[in-house]
Amino acid sequence: MSAFFEIHPDNPQGRLVQQVAEIIRGGGIVVYPTDSSYAIGCHLDDKRALERIQRIRQVDKHHNFTLMCRDLSELGNYAKVGNQAFRLLKSHTPGPYTFIFSATSQVPRRLAHPKKKTIGLRVPDCNITLAILEALGEPMLSTTLILPNVEWPELVDVNFLRDQLENAVDAIIEGGQIPAEPTTVVDLTRDVPEVTRYGRGAADWE
Repeated sequence: MSAFFEIHPDNPQGRLVQQVAEIIRGGGIVVYPTDSSYAIGCHLDDKRALERIQRIRQVDKHHNFTLMCRDLSELGNYAKVGNQAFRLLKSHTPGPYTFIFSATSQVPRRLAHPKKKTIGLRVPDCNITLAILEALGEPMLSTTLILPNVEWPELVDVNFLRDQLENAVDAIIEGGQIPAEPTTVVDLTRDVPEVTRYGRGAADWE
């Protein structure tokens, strides 16, 4: 059975955040709130945890996972970011966006898209997520929590998620009201930004 944490959305309790970070470091997978729906994440270098998430989401190895980062200082380690792309990032982070970049050699091969060699990166506007990332001291591997044949209202109902996932994940975090909308996905691998999924983040540069 998974652990359940009620963490304050404005002032995350440090003791609880540290417990969540320890679960992630120990190979656990966690369901956690963001500024754009719930997400499911694990340690960056844990192949077994990644495979567990793939089974829960029912996705294959070609699915694009995201590196959840605490700020822009971590992006350059994993993505090839040009000046124009960086300006766009700076004006839209933190926020409900996932940005797709060409991956650097520091990204483990299993995490980059196998054909395109790309990686998704995100800096969320969510105190709980940022506190967990600060406690970890590194990005977290993550993906939007979407379950087969489940509608969006249920995907932000923490009681429903507990019923569905308490034997499949190691921790579930309740963090207040969560927006029932995914991120806006922006491909920055070319000179001109391309929105590949419209979501909660406004594409106000178009």
